[in-house]
Amino acid sequence: MTNRFRTPSGGRIDRSAPVSFRFDGKTYSGYKGDTLASALIANGVHLLGRSFKYHRPRGILSAGSDEPNALVAVARDAARVAPNLRATQVELYEGLSAESQNRWPSLAFDAGAINDLAAPFLPAGFYYKTFMWPAGAWKRFYEPKIRAMAGLGKAPTLPDPDRYTQNYAFCDVLVVGAGPAGLAAALAAAESGARVILCDEQAELGGSLLAEVGATIEGKPAQAWLADTLASLSKHENVTLLPRTTAFGYFPHNMIALAERVSEHLAAPDHDLPRERLWQVRATEVVIASGAHERPLVFPDNDRPGVMLADSGRTYVSRYGAKPGDRAVIFTACDSGYRTALELKAAGVTIAAIADLRPQLHGELPSRALAAGIDVRPGTVVTGTSGRLRVSSADLAKVSGGAVGRSETIACDTVLMSGGYTPSLHLFSQSRGKLVWDAASGSYLPGTSVERERSAGACRGVYGLNAVLEDGYAAGEAAAKAARDTASPQRGATPVNGASSRSFKAEAPDLGNDGFIGATPHNRNPAFAKAFVDWQNDVTSKDIKLATREGMRSIEHMKRYTTTGMATDQGKTSNMNALGIVSEALGTPVPQIGLTTFRPPFTPTTFGIFAGEARGDLFDPVRKTPIHDWAAEHGAAFEDVGLWKRAWYFPKAGEDLHAAVARECKAVRASVGMFDASTLGKIEIVGPDAAEFMNRMYTNAWAKLEPGRLRYGVMLREDGFVMDDGVVGRMAPDRFHVTTTTGGAPRVLAHMEDYLQTEWPDLDVWLTSTTEQWAVIAVQGPNARAVLEPLVEGIDLGKEAFPHMSVREGRICGVPTRLFSVSFTGELGFEVNVPAEYGRFIWEAIHASGERFGITPYGTETMHVLRAEKGYIIVGQETDGTATPDDVNLGWAVGKAKKDFVGKRSLARASMSAPDRKQLVGLLTTNPATVLEEGAQIVADPTAPVPVPMLGHVTSAYHSAVLGRSIALAVIKGGRARIGQKLSVPMPGSVIEVEVVEPMFYDPKGERLNA
Repeated sequence: MTNRFRTPSGGRIDRSAPVSFRFDGKTYSGYKGDTLASALIANGVHLLGRSFKYHRPRGILSAGSDEPNALVAVARDAARVAPNLRATQVELYEGLSAESQNRWPSLAFDAGAINDLAAPFLPAGFYYKTFMWPAGAWKRFYEPKIRAMAGLGKAPTLPDPDRYTQNYAFCDVLVVGAGPAGLAAALAAAESGARVILCDEQAELGGSLLAEVGATIEGKPAQAWLADTLASLSKHENVTLLPRTTAFGYFPHNMIALAERVSEHLAAPDHDLPRERLWQVRATEVVIASGAHERPLVFPDNDRPGVMLADSGRTYVSRYGAKPGDRAVIFTACDSGYRTALELKAAGVTIAAIADLRPQLHGELPSRALAAGIDVRPGTVVTGTSGRLRVSSADLAKVSGGAVGRSETIACDTVLMSGGYTPSLHLFSQSRGKLVWDAASGSYLPGTSVERERSAGACRGVYGLNAVLEDGYAAGEAAAKAARDTASPQRGATPVNGASSRSFKAEAPDLGNDGFIGATPHNRNPAFAKAFVDWQNDVTSKDIKLATREGMRSIEHMKRYTTTGMATDQGKTSNMNALGIVSEALGTPVPQIGLTTFRPPFTPTTFGIFAGEARGDLFDPVRKTPIHDWAAEHGAAFEDVGLWKRAWYFPKAGEDLHAAVARECKAVRASVGMFDASTLGKIEIVGPDAAEFMNRMYTNAWAKLEPGRLRYGVMLREDGFVMDDGVVGRMAPDRFHVTTTTGGAPRVLAHMEDYLQTEWPDLDVWLTSTTEQWAVIAVQGPNARAVLEPLVEGIDLGKEAFPHMSVREGRICGVPTRLFSVSFTGELGFEVNVPAEYGRFIWEAIHASGERFGITPYGTETMHVLRAEKGYIIVGQETDGTATPDDVNLGWAVGKAKKDFVGKRSLARASMSAPDRKQLVGLLTTNPATVLEEGAQIVADPTAPVPVPMLGHVTSAYHSAVLGRSIALAVIKGGRARIGQKLSVPMPGSVIEVEVVEPMFYDPKGERLNA
């Protein structure tokens, strides 16, 4: 009978909207508002998976994101398969199909359970000891077997057809968690006029209030107050509400990453909707109201299906109308177990007994349980459970003076446990905040903050509905006030929420802050008892104690040795109990043992949300210049340079690469050529301190460079090696137009931003990438000036008015331009910078103007030959990450009198000026027709015994049509001292003799630059 465990009424499910779904091929029914877990519980299904190591039967442990057991694969079709989803967070929709994982041939009969019998041979750290012998077995046997057995669900093999989007947002106050504290914080901040984003991982906003049945707030039932509060927040235009949105990462400068599930819960998603959306939120202030996780108890056989967290059992009844069983035993160390017992009893569940670890009973809830006729047993522990695929009984025994008495077996189909509550510190820890140990609550709490953040409610150890609401409201007020304050709060301080200006009259059971961490005592044989600490990874208390005996003292070492806390729940259920066990085993206080580091993501997050639109053709997007289409129409062959498509050469009928390049080179030297240089990186550096910033970033001096002039700049890494180069124009006293290499643009901008933000935040400078904004057309050759003069307005192109290495602003064909007088060919040259949208128009105008001179478009290969003839370097070709400026003949560009620049101290090292460093030189082959291979090694004596000492290598090699011979550039040890020497270059089938020469083959005096 389906839904046998469904309550007749109650809960937040829509009983008028039945839903049919499948689990492991069997059809069940539920209701709109159910999760997969609650619907299966209502149908009496508790076995949902198998553990990772021993393949033991596992059921639903919790009702939220801390679930370690109930992981399922959900498939809409062959391409839409999502493995390892928590059944507790999978919303039910019509036609949902889910499968259990990590079992074969079936969930009820899993052959992998044989591992459970081998448990004595698989203790903690066994892999460190087992897989070392025999030699060579790792690759041939161990690794293939482990890989075949590893994992939980299976990754899909077909491309994901769904769409994922990304959104950037800014707000004054981001509130993480929409429970009572978060709602109150959002209310306070919203009422102050602040821009507020409130997010919560659940399908509905409300947190613990969604399961409250007896509490009241301001005279209203808690859920009525919740509805009114959400309605009020919705009316604020300055508030954004984001349900189904997990804050999974806290990054520097209050950047919070949110994962929003947009259409995952829909039976028939609209194709216009993305599946998920990544929010990257930059918040002025953050309020973390992430609540607390109920802590399980560690006792023998605590992992059977039907063993569940007490408050989760209550949540299934009160929120989903699903009873976890007919007859329950409750094992508790706090009053939460009593609240669960009372609500389950009211829903028709028989409470067989309450075993309370505490020896004395006190407070309202235990008294109510006794008055309700429930068998309450103080000073009692659960020493074990029975049942194969679901718990069928529990063994209870008295504890007195540390001794455990004889056990009594009580029949039950559910065991609910509560060891107290652990504040959710994941986001606070990710923000690099410092934690402090609170002995009163037996838990870690947020301490010193690093970011502009404050915690509120249970996540900072504040319990009791009234106290939580007021703490949240105070946090929201304080955050809004801090966001309005232009001065940043002092870092390294603990934010104080202060007193709330609003009081909340809330009535709810007081659960206190009692609890227990560690393993509970029992009377079972320690050699065979399995009391689980980490359910998913099958880590027992015995494993942790063994690790302490084997020398593990740090909790971080313990984590890696035993894998406790490394499951997909990130230690939410296991960390504190592991700490308690280690503390007892070592006789060391918990604070001295430490706490593992919580890292993003808070819960597992899809790859799709990170990729966004960067998939398929957009994964590695093709970048085209504004002139690309013209080049394609005129037969250009293209090459990939970084992400750009660049015209490689422009062949005419019957021409191959070499013929086309030879023609293009001769045309530039004899008359004029034009080249698309739009791919050069371009950065605008603006601000009162722009010149000082340039002085610090580049090797040469910039303070005295006059506006209207250009200068070649060399940029170094911290280690003193060449990182990038480019021509820089000073447009105004406070503005520089910086060019970089095509492939180096993003790297250079990031390098600059890094220094500006971390080393020199006092400089008043801002950086803007303008690579995409400017199209650049290089016009090179003796007739370059004549081609441009009829087109340019407002700029005197005369030799005296516009000398080499100058920049002027004016118009070309009516379009604004920044015109550079600069050359990378050694000929008279100009670079025309115009807005990208006019790039093709200006290119065609220049081409038309140059037709009377036989203007020739040329590509990157010709550019390479022309610059090599002049000995000009290309960073990344003549440099390999270990070249100093002097190594590549750029020592003249290093400001010797400069006080400092990036890399200066590294250049002072003796090794950076050693005479045997590799230096840039030219090579001429004895046979002018022989072209060397780039990358070929250079030796002094090819007949020397192996290994032959290598002197260096060829960096660039071409046939020069203008010179009528081959040329090459190379880096050779002590290269400049070897000029005039003969060396050898071994190549396939022969050894080529070369002469070392100056690395400038054409117009060494530079007379043609100012022709």
